[in-house]
Amino acid sequence: MKFFDPNGKEYGIPTFPRRLAPEGLATRRQLRAQGLRPNGQDVVAQILWHGRRDPLTRVRPVRAAYLYRIDLAAPVRPMTPGRARAVAAMMRARRTCPDCLVTYPYVIPTSLGCCPGCADPSTALAA
Repeated sequence: MKFFDPNGKEYGIPTFPRRLAPEGLATRRQLRAQGLRPNGQDVVAQILWHGRRDPLTRVRPVRAAYLYRIDLAAPVRPMTPGRARAVAAMMRARRTCPDCLVTYPYVIPTSLGCCPGCADPSTALAA
């Protein structure tokens, strides 16, 4: 079976295919769904699988998800008022155009670097 290396001889750490990881291990996302965090522990195993085939190169990349022990995980730190203010300030900065200084209800696209109106002034005049 491909990607099945429970002893870690081939990949360096224990490796399992999708849906065959042993009980007691979880990915970061699975830990978060349970209200837990890795708590600084090292990765103990991994899950490997083939991703979608790239239509241009026709290559299926190998994807990885790292596993942590659930019994060593700690509860997620609660959101404090200070952290909530910091997150709000960060999100406000992502919604503010650096050119016109208008705060929008959406995040400014990083591909443009500014709001769509400042990126293409001809469409802003038409609106």
